Amino acid sequence: MSTVEKINFVIMCVFFLCYSYQFAYIPIGLLTQRKYSYLESRGKRVAVLIAARNEQAVIGELIDSIRAQDYPQHLIDIVVGADNCSDRTAEIARERGARVFERQDTEHVGKGYVLNFLLHKLRSLGLSYDAYIVLDADNILDPGFIAAMCGCAEQGHDIVTCYRNSKNYGDNWISAGIGLWFLRESRYLNGARAAVGSSCAVSGTGFLFTRKILERCGGWHFFLLTEDIEFTIDNVTDGIKIGYCPDAVTYDEQPVTFKQSWRQRMRWSRGYMQVFARYGGRLLRGMLHGSFSCYDMAMSIMPAAILTGLSIVVNIGAAIANLVGGGDWASLGAAGWQTFVGLYFTLFAVGAITTLSEWKFIRCTAAKKLLYAFTFPLFMLTFVPICIAAMFKNPGWQPIVHTRTMESTEVQDMKKTQKISA
Repeated sequence: MSTVEKINFVIMCVFFLCYSYQFAYIPIGLLTQRKYSYLESRGKRVAVLIAARNEQAVIGELIDSIRAQDYPQHLIDIVVGADNCSDRTAEIARERGARVFERQDTEHVGKGYVLNFLLHKLRSLGLSYDAYIVLDADNILDPGFIAAMCGCAEQGHDIVTCYRNSKNYGDNWISAGIGLWFLRESRYLNGARAAVGSSCAVSGTGFLFTRKILERCGGWHFFLLTEDIEFTIDNVTDGIKIGYCPDAVTYDEQPVTFKQSWRQRMRWSRGYMQVFARYGGRLLRGMLHGSFSCYDMAMSIMPAAILTGLSIVVNIGAAIANLVGGGDWASLGAAGWQTFVGLYFTLFAVGAITTLSEWKFIRCTAAKKLLYAFTFPLFMLTFVPICIAAMFKNPGWQPIVHTRTMESTEVQDMKKTQKISA
């Protein structure tokens, strides 16, 4: 075994030690019943917070899906932050009965600033709610979404995250790649975490927090590039256990071009680094005090990028050394190929298991479902250059254009199909 092969083997062993528990999550997720029983909500007054920037193509359908909820409408207040908009987002939201606040601030850009702005506006009007649900403008909600989320909160969870599905899974291998990742995150990360009594993680959109959490945090003060992860880590390191509600389903639009996906995932990668830099000490202290949730969150945001980057550096360094010294290219190529094949089939197994278990929830043809299980590892491996680039460049917050529409009737038809096939 060459030196490069030995180093790659050590890196793979460390990787396995860090993430072996996530492999254990797979059978837990498979064996755990999807449906949970919730207490009947006692009528929580809810503010639905929506950060929107030039979302005229989709904001109306989201509000329509909120109005179609199986939950008392007089207890729902839809609050839209029209952030630096130059289109009809604010007008369309008002036409559908939403409370709209317009914001023009090109210096403080990002969803975290919009949420802070909305909460300040509500407080200035003397408005207070039992719970707050955060959505993105491109979301569409299952009719039972709010009732299920509030029911989960009634069981004692002051923060709740949902099952995240995609509007446009079948567009291409890019939209399917991130869509499959979110399905895996819902079923085999958050679902398994809930099953073993650990804390779940908020995933961007479709989450609830109670007035108690708002008061504990003193408002919304999470402004890093991944404000959802920052919010998660801040609460988990303070001992808050985030719940998961698989019956609350939201659909969102995924990027379809590699450029859009690169920009989005580079922001996430940079944001993970920011969060780890700010909260790494608190995570370590929590781990030392026996918190598995802190260990889980730490593993979720950092080591994979470090280990992957280290592997790339080692293999590139070996290639340069071979080029200069006239070394054995065959063994170097074999080592690189073995690493690639090992990663591909590991990721394929994760994607295939998720595809099969979530088959009836994926909105595309059977042929595409199978095809995208094979392209999923390739999509995930593109995270490697993204993570490396994020170490050297801050991409900032840039909006992604949303155009994919999905009517509430489509959600209802899909729910009927799922019940028939269950």
